[in-house]
Amino acid sequence: MRLKKIGFVIAGMFLLAACESTSVEEGASSGTGAKSGGASSTSSMASTGNRAAASAIRDGSPQDFVINVGDRVFFGLDKSSIRADQRPQLEKQAAWLKNFPATQISIEGHADERGTREYNLALGERRANSARDFLVALGVNPGRIKTVSFGKERPVALGHEEASWRQNRRSVSVVVAAGS
Repeated sequence: MRLKKIGFVIAGMFLLAACESTSVEEGASSGTGAKSGGASSTSSMASTGNRAAASAIRDGSPQDFVINVGDRVFFGLDKSSIRADQRPQLEKQAAWLKNFPATQISIEGHADERGTREYNLALGERRANSARDFLVALGVNPGRIKTVSFGKERPVALGHEEASWRQNRRSVSVVVAAGS
């Protein structure tokens, strides 16, 4: 019986060791939705594989947009105006879109879990439209951009605290039709 308990403890330790703890950060400086977390002993091997995968990404592809440009813009609480620290992210998106003029995008507006469904759908719509209007002001053809609001229905962070809410107050630009 004692050996069985020890076996369970050892198995549990292996499971814990196999799981890497990561946290999703707001991404305000990078504008990407990428997860970041602590380094591990396997991260150097993984990063080598990531560089090889990144070099295989085709210019103008949806993956190119997400990895090399960044697809997210974050908003303040109950706000739909573009924050000053998020403008460079949209400027990068506009430059990329100008380089690939046949590419079409959809901008998804999102909100945190607080508030009613209706309120958050309207807020998500305002956020998506703000990002769209900013890109259009930078010279992107408005016919290439669609908007949709998901309100609080598609959170990227599932916590019930400010750090999670901050990540969910966002717009996400998604390449829907890649062109050359």
